[in-house]
Amino acid sequence: MPYAAIRYDVIPGHEDEIAEIFANFRRVSSPVLTDEKGEKVGELLGSAVFIKDEIVIRVIHYEGDFSAIGRHMGQQAGVHDLEGRLAKYLKTQRDTSTPEKFAEYFRNATMRCIAQLNKENYPGPVPAGVQQG
Repeated sequence: MPYAAIRYDVIPGHEDEIAEIFANFRRVSSPVLTDEKGEKVGELLGSAVFIKDEIVIRVIHYEGDFSAIGRHMGQQAGVHDLEGRLAKYLKTQRDTSTPEKFAEYFRNATMRCIAQLNKENYPGPVPAGVQQG
């Protein structure tokens, strides 16, 4: 199942304030991702947010249609609340006021994935005596 990463460039020195914003994030209404017709096209499996100095990275674990994530997140009230609270800490302001504008930002902020490893693609056998699963 794939991962994606979104980068936020923030003003350094505000790590604690930014951490608090993300700690109080109101989760999305559903992990199910749908297309324009309402058909399921994927699912959010989890996410994590990391901060170091002036960089915040949000890692998203998902399955299905990646483009549906931006559309789904752009429709969530909690996301717009987070974006509003985060705005004063961003190095570059952006318009995420509508689902379409949020989806555009989301596409542009997504980092290029250069490797994704999981237990299925490790080389070699499982050591003797170790149970898989």
